[in-house]
Amino acid sequence: MGFSVHLNVQLKFYNLPNTQVNVAMGFLALLGAIFGPVAAGLAVFIGHALNDFVTYGSPWWTWVVVDGLIGVAFGLAKNRLKIENGVLGKAKLIWFNIYQIIVNFIGWVLLAPTGDIIIYHEPANKVYLQGVVTWIADSISVAIIGTILLVLYARTRTQRGSLTKER
Repeated sequence: MGFSVHLNVQLKFYNLPNTQVNVAMGFLALLGAIFGPVAAGLAVFIGHALNDFVTYGSPWWTWVVVDGLIGVAFGLAKNRLKIENGVLGKAKLIWFNIYQIIVNFIGWVLLAPTGDIIIYHEPANKVYLQGVVTWIADSISVAIIGTILLVLYARTRTQRGSLTKER
């Protein structure tokens, strides 16, 4: 992703090649909540494509596209979260985390591995295992880092109706 804070940890267990835990997904939740689906989708699409190009020599397009779609989905949560109002209660955070777990599941367990099988003719057991591990890791990253960032950002906003006009 195209953020200044980017940490990748190569997974060595289960012999999962080219699978990384990306804590930047937590930042994507904040980006989507502030700027919406277009900005979040483009940022993660471009960032993932560039990262793959630099790291592996060429983008792995099935996962780049899915990452972009996840960014769009996170951005669609903007209107429901309304963090610009300065209020982000437990109910909204619970809703968002259920939502992001479902979005990550659809993207990483269903779409990306299926695309790998259809387009790249990858072995199903390998790519579905990669997808499940990525789903779990990204969901945890968003649940912890994303939730913290959303709460902290919401606290910086002035709550609607909290200011009164002096007479």
